[in-house]
Amino acid sequence: MKRRDFVLGLGATTALLPHAGFALTESSASALINSLVTDINKVIASGKSEGGMIKDFERIFARYSDTSYISAYALGADGRRASNGQKRAFSKEFQSYVARKYGKRFREFVGGRLEVKGVKKVKKWFEVSTVAKLKGQSPFDVTFQVSNRAGKDLFFNMFIEGINLLLTERTEVGALLDRNGGDIDKMITALKKIG
Repeated sequence: MKRRDFVLGLGATTALLPHAGFALTESSASALINSLVTDINKVIASGKSEGGMIKDFERIFARYSDTSYISAYALGADGRRASNGQKRAFSKEFQSYVARKYGKRFREFVGGRLEVKGVKKVKKWFEVSTVAKLKGQSPFDVTFQVSNRAGKDLFFNMFIEGINLLLTERTEVGALLDRNGGDIDKMITALKKIG
């Protein structure tokens, strides 16, 4: 497993935004990512089958990330012409796609772990820095962007060694939409078959 595969896999299992009614703090942002990292590490060490791990990672993604924001970002400008039903269907299928696409690789991460290193405020969100340690590889940085504009603390983006996961997924979804002639329904159907 290459470092980039881990980076993309991790990015797919993770991305979230925070609570509008309560102030996001350094402590709450750090607590969210500590909890996320603990859950990811438990799945990696669980010894479950690939299918079991994928289901667990989909639950983790749904729990810790702002799936509505992430899927809307991935859909990009085409989201303006999508119906509410199409947006809901895409968001649901995008979550499953992410779990399938990257969850399959997590069995190769057994023995690895993530550790939280620090947190800093950036505009209206916090960046939580972590380090990924995999067997036989040099440690590398993973940064989560955490906000509470979705009504609770969630992560909404990740940078892994400078790679922006939101932009990566937007590019991939855009290419899939192009391959389906710009038809959103066909793209959603195609999304069910990949990953």
